[in-house]
Amino acid sequence: MPVKLPFVLARRFVAAESLEGTLPVLRQLCAEGLYVTVDRLGEYVHDRQQALATRDAYLGLIDVLANERDAGRLRDANVSLKLSSLGQKIDEAFCLDNLHQLLEAARPRDVFIRLDMEGSDLTESTLRIFEQVYPDYPDHVGPVLQAYLKRTARDIARMCELKARVRLCKGAYKEPPEIAYQDMPTIRARFIEYMQRLLLEGRYPGIATHDDVLIEATKRFAAEHQIGSDRFEFQMLYGIRPETQRELVRQGYRMRVYVPYGTEWLPYFYRRLRERKENVWFVVKNLFRR
Repeated sequence: MPVKLPFVLARRFVAAESLEGTLPVLRQLCAEGLYVTVDRLGEYVHDRQQALATRDAYLGLIDVLANERDAGRLRDANVSLKLSSLGQKIDEAFCLDNLHQLLEAARPRDVFIRLDMEGSDLTESTLRIFEQVYPDYPDHVGPVLQAYLKRTARDIARMCELKARVRLCKGAYKEPPEIAYQDMPTIRARFIEYMQRLLLEGRYPGIATHDDVLIEATKRFAAEHQIGSDRFEFQMLYGIRPETQRELVRQGYRMRVYVPYGTEWLPYFYRRLRERKENVWFVVKNLFRR
């Protein structure tokens, strides 16, 4: 029988295993001037009933977040989801139908849905599905683009043409050199290039990075081009550089925290450990602390 790893391992990066346990975390973040986007963890679903259950769970999440916002306990809470959790690998039309149902629920409640980007095997499909729903929900759905993929320059151009709301990140999946830049100087250079274009030509981009070089480059470019802090936002992951998140708020920037929850936390947790060796040491040091 496989051993179930204890949730304490992931507590640094995952708010809770339930939505009920996550709500106090969301409320505290918003009370400190931060914005949130909430992700119910799960990916690469191959069972239709499981995909439908995920859709229904997100329908409930949309209602809860809208009610919390309307009651004044949250600030502009967004939803983040992976299309593979809605059956993208089963059948694209099936996934598209599930996404339509979520957007139909999100639009009247004014909840924005971010389509997370996954491995490169799903990049084209994710953007294809996005473009099918975007004309009907231009204010309530947007994609993520990853700076390390070599295709991203043309994807940025397309999203600027559409005036779609993009989250720009470096990219967290291991990809081969044929399709992805491997060295950090090149990835940073591409990120800065795409960030600048999104700030100039895009629509309220999310600049998702924990990298001081990229944060400062964004602040400097926005100031030089008189781009107000209300025209973009910084985004970071829950549990990573929380003091920097709050310092950006104190400086007058909008800062959104990506808050995941759920029992399917292992793949997400593993990617966080791979990204930064400091994350590994943090987990080891805190395993037995009360």
